[in-house]
Amino acid sequence: MTIFRLKRMLLVVLFIALSLLTPPWPAAARDAGFEANRAKILSYLLREQLVRNHYSHKTLDDELSVAAFDLYLKQLDGQKRFLLQGDVARLRTHAARIDDEMNRGQFELPQLGAAILRERVIRARQVVEELLAKDFDFTRQESFESDPAKLVYCATEAELRERWRQVLKYQVLNRYLNLLEDETGTPDKKKETELLVKAREKTLKSSQEFFTRILEETVQDHHDRYFDAVARTFDPHTGYLPPAQKEDFDIGMRGSLEGIGATLREEDGYIKVVSIIPGSPSARQGQLHAEDIILMVAQADGEPVDVTDTRLREAVSLIRGPKGTEVRLTVKKPDGTRLIIPILRDVVQIEETFVKSAVLSDEKSKKTYGYIKIPSFYRDFQKTRSGENARNVTDDLRAELDTLKNRKIDGLILDLRNNGGGALSDAVAVTGLFIEKGPVVQVKDSSSQLDTLADDDASVAYDGPLVVLVNQFSASASEIVAGALQDYGRAIILGSKHTHGKGTVQAVVDLDRTVPFPNMIQYAPLGAMRVTIQKFYRVSGASTQFRGVVPDIVLPDRLGHLKSGEQYLDHSLPWDTVEATAYTPWNRQPQGKSEIKAKSARRIATGEAFKTISRDAAQAKERMENTLQSLNINDIRRERNEAKKLQKEMPGWHEEEAAAPGAQKNSAAGPEEKQRLWLREVNEDPYTREAMAVLDDLAGIAPALAQPAEMPEADRSFYSRPRPR
Repeated sequence: MTIFRLKRMLLVVLFIALSLLTPPWPAAARDAGFEANRAKILSYLLREQLVRNHYSHKTLDDELSVAAFDLYLKQLDGQKRFLLQGDVARLRTHAARIDDEMNRGQFELPQLGAAILRERVIRARQVVEELLAKDFDFTRQESFESDPAKLVYCATEAELRERWRQVLKYQVLNRYLNLLEDETGTPDKKKETELLVKAREKTLKSSQEFFTRILEETVQDHHDRYFDAVARTFDPHTGYLPPAQKEDFDIGMRGSLEGIGATLREEDGYIKVVSIIPGSPSARQGQLHAEDIILMVAQADGEPVDVTDTRLREAVSLIRGPKGTEVRLTVKKPDGTRLIIPILRDVVQIEETFVKSAVLSDEKSKKTYGYIKIPSFYRDFQKTRSGENARNVTDDLRAELDTLKNRKIDGLILDLRNNGGGALSDAVAVTGLFIEKGPVVQVKDSSSQLDTLADDDASVAYDGPLVVLVNQFSASASEIVAGALQDYGRAIILGSKHTHGKGTVQAVVDLDRTVPFPNMIQYAPLGAMRVTIQKFYRVSGASTQFRGVVPDIVLPDRLGHLKSGEQYLDHSLPWDTVEATAYTPWNRQPQGKSEIKAKSARRIATGEAFKTISRDAAQAKERMENTLQSLNINDIRRERNEAKKLQKEMPGWHEEEAAAPGAQKNSAAGPEEKQRLWLREVNEDPYTREAMAVLDDLAGIAPALAQPAEMPEADRSFYSRPRPR
């Protein structure tokens, strides 16, 4: 640390400390002074954590300030329903000053943003009341742009009023259709008129509650989101966690929600699903998926609450509830279709989170293959630290492998799809079950120190043919395992065009423990800081960050059109390389990987299952790109019918299992029935069937002893490029 920087740090700390020793003031001034001092302390603590500890060593300068402003603006009015172009221009004058505000500890932008937003919300509330006092013409052919990314801020209040008219018309129309569906028999004209009035009243009530929630936001709320925007410019996994999020570990640290079991994030004015927790009510219900956007939340048969432009904490409070109660989520799927998903709140069924296996028979080849699903890389660290026997994925996987070997399997399918990661130690240990001793992953910290984590056990739990299934939701520890097995030439990797690309490690810092003076504790709780401190690299030297793992064989994917993964997140750390570490490739690799790929390509091109998947993917992409939403009642009725049809065509849906609203999939079934239904899903899965076909192909190709690992063709161009410095 330079003497200049040390002096500057001491001056800042002294300035903050002295500001806390000033005499008492009147109540209103004391509240304002309290918030100002709290913000000063936070800016100092956050700045120190970001600049000193973040992996990238970015500088908090004008360029980073402009990026932080863009993130701040999105969270202030992501749907572009409040601010006018003139308001944005006023706010933008502060865009390059955020670094200066952070250094001074004086914050003009969040205060100005709060004032402007409050003024616009009050005006919008008046406009909404006026618009909902009149009828809408649902037979008129008109549409509106539903993707805020394609919208610009309105130039005039008249334009903004028209935007609100279209949004409200769509909301009223959908409520009206919901009320019609609840009616028994065909309603007469009088009843239809009553339902229309009721739909407008419900929309008005929901809108008023929405405006009230925004107007109740405090100065601290605005400061907190401002600080989070600054942090997220360093990378998408770095952020400021306000006290409410820090206290709730499930939401703040993991994002998992007690009640339904979904990981959520706030993104551009929407509440988006990041992942579904294995064994959770959402997983058992089966309709909520990653990349879904939650638009409305209702309690059982209660009135839906609009959660667009709602903060994550507030959306969570609506979604959570007592075990056994029902929550109904109105969800927008990535292809634009909308669905109401009923979920019974419950605890996670622990057994569903553990490794599970099956034996599959190939009717064509008459061979028997093992199948193992790893939902996550779990380990109870609390028990481990206390010396207790802690159940973990490595021990469970070893036991399942022993069972399958006793069944004399001819090959193994390891399913890592939708596995979001977990314990790094188990990623190394799991890889070690399939290779002889050797390095598994390289970890680089912010000081450029490179550490190699290796499997030191020379024994191999399973040495037969191996295929690994991945998709774009396979992340972190899953990518470490898939990447290592690919680099060693130990397995054929099948799946989506890339895995998620989460190749970084975060540390969570309790800011209350970092305050430099004891008298500052009066401003606690200050929350926490999540900071990216390390990056993963494969044994071949390539990072798993950003690009993820590219499979040897890429299969058609219904969700392949989604921009899902690290490479699509704002300010992601880039892909790069380090020197490869010394490792010995698997000595029984098949010689003809190109032949295996060719055979798979022919099956995919001619097989009905993958033809259907490719067709569905193309149609879903077309629907996703067509973001103009019709406001004609007949058009929306047709869209609803198409959504119901698509729902029935989704994999794993069976007519006889369609339960009453709110019932969880297989929730009432006993262990044997659950296992039977799960086995049916595995056997019907076209990706599992293709993995079995690849294992058949592997059986017909002689291994090449001591052959160097074959690098996936998709990676070769990257390795031939100059490496970033």
